[in-house]
Amino acid sequence: MKGMFEGYVGLTGKVLDLRLQRQNLVASNIANINTPGYKEKKIEFEGELQKALGLDAQGNMTKTSKMHIPTAFNAGTFNGKFLSNFEPRVVHGENAVDMDKEMVTMAKNTLQYNALTQVISKSFEGMNKVIQSGAR
Repeated sequence: MKGMFEGYVGLTGKVLDLRLQRQNLVASNIANINTPGYKEKKIEFEGELQKALGLDAQGNMTKTSKMHIPTAFNAGTFNGKFLSNFEPRVVHGENAVDMDKEMVTMAKNTLQYNALTQVISKSFEGMNKVIQSGAR
């Protein structure tokens, strides 16, 4: 998709894919909780994503106006295509599966996934309203 949402939609889509992979991995951990010798697996991508976006763990602000203080991340020049080759790191744990920990991870991941789907849905609703108002 070329245009004003190109980088934004690409980035959001990639993060949604990563959240789905995490959800599947957690479900796999829970399914194998009684398998002898099975060790938990987890997926890590937030740190690499923060580095790729030029943000640190404290969260820098995004520059969307010439009046803003310069930052490493510029929404106007950001292109989410660099994430096409980005692969998350799957960590094979050393401990057995902890059901409480897996359930917390699953709940947190579900909330973050749902928040992202709402953000992207609202973006497309806004675009739809602009298109419909232009047709009048």
